[in-house]
Amino acid sequence: MMDLKYLEFLETILTDNRKEKFLKVLQNRTNHFTIAVEDIFQMHNTSAVMRSCEVFGLQELHVIEQRYGKSIDKEIAMGAQKWVDIHTYTKITDCIDTLKNKGYQIIATTPHEHDCLLEDFDITKPSALFFGTERDGLSEEILQRADGYLKIPMVGFTESLNISVSAAIIIQNLTNRLRNSTLEWQLSEQEILAKRLAWAKNSIKDIQRIEARYFEENPR
Repeated sequence: MMDLKYLEFLETILTDNRKEKFLKVLQNRTNHFTIAVEDIFQMHNTSAVMRSCEVFGLQELHVIEQRYGKSIDKEIAMGAQKWVDIHTYTKITDCIDTLKNKGYQIIATTPHEHDCLLEDFDITKPSALFFGTERDGLSEEILQRADGYLKIPMVGFTESLNISVSAAIIIQNLTNRLRNSTLEWQLSEQEILAKRLAWAKNSIKDIQRIEARYFEENPR
């Protein structure tokens, strides 16, 4: 259960501008859509995808890392890792099962005989959008378990885009359509409180010392 007293204490340390910024950003955050990336060889691409999630208001990013064992490139992410929730998996099955259990349909972003153009994609259903490797695309396991397939319309000679570019185009399109819809896409009150707490902790230097002192003086 949320410790509102602790949240109020931490927010007394923040500036009014920072608190107002949190509230403004949280008004545009959503979990209606989420992103999953699979075994991205060039990890700066994952970092760039995370940055797009943050910029366009997606709160969560799911990273499947079975082969390369890379880590987030903080220079590319530009601090986005402080504001986006990153969930990591070592097995594809674990990621898909987790997202399906949360009520998401699995959408593979890849050219497919039954694919859907971005402009025609149905935004009403909570969706987890999967992006694959630069070299091989999504694995057969994800393609087999996908509930749908999505592609960006292209009219040139080149048949593919860099993953970070593809993700940015898709995320911007879908989140813009979402905010212009009548759907209930925003975070719940409890989710907003949880993010306020997490972001406050991420914003305060020496948070461990401050937290230890607070709970020593205010035992649970």
